[in-house]
Amino acid sequence: MDIETTLPAKIDVDAQLDALARRYKGAGGIGISVLNVIGGSAENLIDQLPQGVRGNLEKATVAALNQAMRAAHSSRAVVPDQKSWLNQAVTTAMGAAGGAGGLPTALAELPVTTTLLLRVIQGVAVEHGFDPDAENVQFDCVQVFSAAGPLSGDDGTDLGFLSARVALSGKAMQAVIHKIAPRLAVVLGQKLAAQAVPVLGAVAGAATNYAYTSYYQDMAHVHFGLRKLAIDADVSHRELLVQLGEKMGRPILKG
Repeated sequence: MDIETTLPAKIDVDAQLDALARRYKGAGGIGISVLNVIGGSAENLIDQLPQGVRGNLEKATVAALNQAMRAAHSSRAVVPDQKSWLNQAVTTAMGAAGGAGGLPTALAELPVTTTLLLRVIQGVAVEHGFDPDAENVQFDCVQVFSAAGPLSGDDGTDLGFLSARVALSGKAMQAVIHKIAPRLAVVLGQKLAAQAVPVLGAVAGAATNYAYTSYYQDMAHVHFGLRKLAIDADVSHRELLVQLGEKMGRPILKG
């Protein structure tokens, strides 16, 4: 009697890497529209902030990331993950509210938006089959922020956030937060400056938050999609990084 066996479907690694490369390349495109809306450029936006705000951006970013980690994780027991369009709608509305009152309300909105963005990233991790309660997944969620943002104006954004994890511990998490903070501070500073634009603050806040939500959702899909592909195809994660870098037209791994 013949015994039927079901072989696992062959995974087209090259096709999936092509899709991930396309997603990455298209992620920041909406940022151009955002800049058109607010009538400025990423390079000079941050110079419009008061010196006191600029000087404390990195400290505020570290605080926002720490608060977001606690709040985003604890909120999972109360609020389920939402569809991407709803995430965009909520953050867009929050950006409009934050920008309506100028810089003071934009500053107050910053940690809340950071928390929502982290929840969005966690939701993508779950979508790819990862456990958001796992320390390594929480670590990865924070690392996604190191991909800067749609207003970074950096076509050569470092893809180092896709590299292998370091040893996990509370100290390691703080280390990665402090490493990510300077880059994220610049990006969030541009967002604050956009929201502080007289009259257009609400429009700019809504536009930037929409752009950020779309961008980080795509970055999370690239990040966790690559990790899932490495597991499913039983291929070295490092090798996939090399191949993805070739498709992106620039090396991802340095050295």
